[in-house]
Amino acid sequence: MLRSRVMRAVLLLALLSASLHAQDEVPTFGISVYLTGLTGQIYAVKENSKKLPDFKKLKPIGTVYTFSLAIPPRDFMEGFPGLPDRVEWFAIDYTGRLWIEVPGAYQFILTSDDGSRLYIDSKRIVDNDGVHAPETVSGKVKLAAGLHEIRVSYFQGPRFHVALQLDVVGPDGVQRPFNTEDFKPPSER
Repeated sequence: MLRSRVMRAVLLLALLSASLHAQDEVPTFGISVYLTGLTGQIYAVKENSKKLPDFKKLKPIGTVYTFSLAIPPRDFMEGFPGLPDRVEWFAIDYTGRLWIEVPGAYQFILTSDDGSRLYIDSKRIVDNDGVHAPETVSGKVKLAAGLHEIRVSYFQGPRFHVALQLDVVGPDGVQRPFNTEDFKPPSER
């Protein structure tokens, strides 16, 4: 257990260090472990964009890391956590993994201002795209036990508000903020 905590701490420090260094470099680390957390590639989007960009056509300008997406609607001047210099016309494409211990139906609830989409295993589960005030959309998916890929794409268009929240309702029927720490393999707990 202590070894697992030490490995996570070392990995987190390496990820944080990599985010503070040259953004074009891909960090290399000498161990292979299940990575918890979401990695968000940051992009500049054209002013007056009306929807999520085609990320394949853009080059990232930075990276952020998080365990959850929990930014309630707020004034855009408060900024987006981790992006002190950006209040409008940017996008973030978050990717990560989640471990499903209890198979069954899962509902994901995504709130954003402006556009967002949620994908599980490359399948679109929630589409909340477009320029809009804080809006909540949900979707359901049946998940087998085991490892799954998660992706949340987000863009902030014109000023006034920012928001990005992801909640989940599992087979137990309880709604809670989605946090990758709650979806780790048993060996990582």
